[in-house]
Amino acid sequence: MTKAEPRTILNFLATYFDSLKDLFDIQTSDGIIRKERLNELMQERKEDILSQLIDYKIIRKMGDDFEFRDTYYKLFEFILNEFRPLLPETIQKYEHSIGILFRKIREGIGKDKLILGQRINDLYNEIKEFSEAVEKNTIRLLNETRELKSNVEKLDYQEKVRKASFWIDYYITPLNNILDINHSDSITNKLFDISNYVNIRRLNFDDELLRLQFEKTYNFLVQTNDDLLRQSKLLTNELLPLIERIRTESIILTGWIEFLKAPNKAPLPKVFKVERVYPYSNDMYMNAQEYLEQFAIDETIFLEDPKMTSDKWVFNKDLYKAKMMDNLPIDSFFEWCGLTLRTDYEKIETDKFFALTALLFEEGIVIELENSGDRQLIHTNQMTLRVPKLKINRYGIS
Repeated sequence: MTKAEPRTILNFLATYFDSLKDLFDIQTSDGIIRKERLNELMQERKEDILSQLIDYKIIRKMGDDFEFRDTYYKLFEFILNEFRPLLPETIQKYEHSIGILFRKIREGIGKDKLILGQRINDLYNEIKEFSEAVEKNTIRLLNETRELKSNVEKLDYQEKVRKASFWIDYYITPLNNILDINHSDSITNKLFDISNYVNIRRLNFDDELLRLQFEKTYNFLVQTNDDLLRQSKLLTNELLPLIERIRTESIILTGWIEFLKAPNKAPLPKVFKVERVYPYSNDMYMNAQEYLEQFAIDETIFLEDPKMTSDKWVFNKDLYKAKMMDNLPIDSFFEWCGLTLRTDYEKIETDKFFALTALLFEEGIVIELENSGDRQLIHTNQMTLRVPKLKINRYGIS
């Protein structure tokens, strides 16, 4: 059978969107689309679209019944912003898969490059699926909590307490533990270790293609860390306090209603206590007197501008870079730094010396390290530095 054109499928989805949304709601509530429900829906809307649904591979048969293919179900979840909440143990499976891929990447770092590249890509995809699962769960839990707060389903107080406790115990608290970076077994903690490892590899890996993959994975991990931190703050600062408040308020209201049903079964507590209060403090007179007395005695006050002990030195990188480029080639970079500072300032100050070393990272130069292992001693005003001998040339000149 020839597959339909993509444009044809998209037009079909747009034309029969309402019917497809109803089917999506049916599967979400029942877990499957019964044949009878599907026939009733098509009769109500006078739309005979079953053959197209199957030909376009939107739904598939499950015995006599039907279900959405996973791709289309996720599409409607995303469009309608209606996600099924996943149990934390379902999300926790990513710790195992991510951990295995990370271990195999470290073990195969110097082996087959094709396999290593595939494992890096698989790790990227697993982390992305984990991040999306957390985001979907947070969105769903937030929607459920807000509906529970507004009591859309008109639940009684005891049922609200039960439902609030259910969301906290089975979803919110375990999910918050997964996102807690201080928890040694959390996935977020593992992602932090992976990020450190990938950061090192993206800077010094010899194969350019794999280095770019490490670069891409590192940048994605940085973004993922920000996203997970945002989801964790949402759980901690908004969702958990909101649902705890629902549970507490409902417990108080439930107990109060039960008390009103039979107030004679228990002695009535003293709910109200009459007290006389004033809009000002009893000590107001003494406080005002103490405040005014501090201005009764005039004192001469002298204000002096603080003298600047020394001028702050500003490193003129362009000036010293020009000096370095004029003196190339340089047989010993650190010795040149010391001689330059001694010429300009008659002594070598530690902070200025370290500022000059930043010239090593400028473009247009190439650095050679002598293999002899000899070290030079540079004496500054605060310490003695033991440094290697670095030869500096213009880039491209040996």
